[in-house]
Amino acid sequence: MRLRNKPWATPLIAAHPEYIMTKPENMQGKWQSRFDTPRPLYLEVGSGKGQFIVNMAQQHPDQNFIALEIQEVAIAYILRKQVELQLPNLQLILGDGADLTDYFEPEEVTGVFLNFSDPWPKTKHEKRRLTYKTFLDQYKAIMKRGGVLQFKTDNLGFFQFSLVSMNNYGMHFDLVSLDLHHDDRVVGNVETEYEHKFASKGGLIYQLTARFDVLA
Repeated sequence: MRLRNKPWATPLIAAHPEYIMTKPENMQGKWQSRFDTPRPLYLEVGSGKGQFIVNMAQQHPDQNFIALEIQEVAIAYILRKQVELQLPNLQLILGDGADLTDYFEPEEVTGVFLNFSDPWPKTKHEKRRLTYKTFLDQYKAIMKRGGVLQFKTDNLGFFQFSLVSMNNYGMHFDLVSLDLHHDDRVVGNVETEYEHKFASKGGLIYQLTARFDVLA
């Protein structure tokens, strides 16, 4: 969902280059230099207003996190939180999830989160879905061997498409959940803004975690 323009968004981004990159293609292989300490690096593609990624950074100080969002207003909301919290393990990117191999070098990222991405329900638009094979190519290219891709959605059709897409790609599944919020196998689930509202009304949340390679 596209957010309304906010007059404060562009000046805020310009004022805080220490937290946000607007030219991420200049950072290939150098992302750890943006953090106070090198740690395993996790990327959320499509972060919305940032509730998930901010809470992850707060709960896991032993890991580094990057929020990537194509909408300027959405990333500005995350930046506003970060300016207040000054989390040492959180960085932001204003950029396109289709350009990840331009932003990261091979095996630079430990894990990728896809939370409530646009399902692009029309068949003619399936190549835009973030679990389509061309996007999987990019995740595989930037992730370390054994790294985890975590995907959450409320759209059953998109979930089924993603299962088939990843299975056909040869990925290995650690978890497939058809009711995340009532699944005893899942511990410490961190919600997005949308997830909290949708689940509180009784909606089902689907989640999978998968790997491109399984370490021996």
